[in-house]
Amino acid sequence: MIIIGEKINGSIPSTAKAIAERDEKFIRNLARRQADCGADYLDVNAGASPDMERETLRWLIGIVQDEVDTPICIDSSSPESILDAIPLAKKEGMINSVSDEARKCERLFPGVAKTGWKIIALTCDDNGIPTDPGVKRKIAGTIIEKAAAEGIERDRLYIDTLVNTIATTPRAQLSFSEAVRGINEDWPGVHFTSGLSNISFGMPFRKAINMSFLVLAMNAGMDSAIMDPTNSDMLAALYATRLMLDDDEYCADYLTTYRDGLFGAKKG
Repeated sequence: MIIIGEKINGSIPSTAKAIAERDEKFIRNLARRQADCGADYLDVNAGASPDMERETLRWLIGIVQDEVDTPICIDSSSPESILDAIPLAKKEGMINSVSDEARKCERLFPGVAKTGWKIIALTCDDNGIPTDPGVKRKIAGTIIEKAAAEGIERDRLYIDTLVNTIATTPRAQLSFSEAVRGINEDWPGVHFTSGLSNISFGMPFRKAINMSFLVLAMNAGMDSAIMDPTNSDMLAALYATRLMLDDDEYCADYLTTYRDGLFGAKKG
């Protein structure tokens, strides 16, 4: 299960404030805490206006890579900003994201095809974000085929079937999981991810909803999550679910993470 740390994101008010004030210490702390809690990648999202995005991404990437060795996940809605940022990376990482809207596949895939970068692909197109799992399944297939045409291996793709908010779409989780299962049936070998907190927007005690979604999504086949690795309850749910899905031989990862004090009882 791949953990993508979500906290260096300009859509989060405290992070947005730090970015606006160029608070390097704050960003370094976010990078260090997430890396120390086991993040496999660190999402880096400037959340800046289009005219400032490239400059801000450069600043963030420089700080993060100076602080930790964890690979980055370049997060931008602009394919050009992503391509501009890739040469700054010390290690191959992830791209967040591409979709079947505004010819993003055609703009991004040729520039990353010969690299080893992993790619998060959103199941939306110029018609918006669908709720029907069949439509999500179809869009995913289109993106996967476009990637293959550029020589991008299927196992480099992390499909995000874009969970809707449960407050407005009661079948949000069911639709997400059905889409994951269907895409996996059509295109075995692809991976799946999601931003966990999207489902609970507008609801009280969001952590409970996010944890439930994580468990159910992993059971459906999701093998990556964009999440807060510093949240010990979420981390515990993830490792416990891996146990239940027979994805942790001899409970080794669960026990190691527990003993390291990342959830449950703390050392000392």
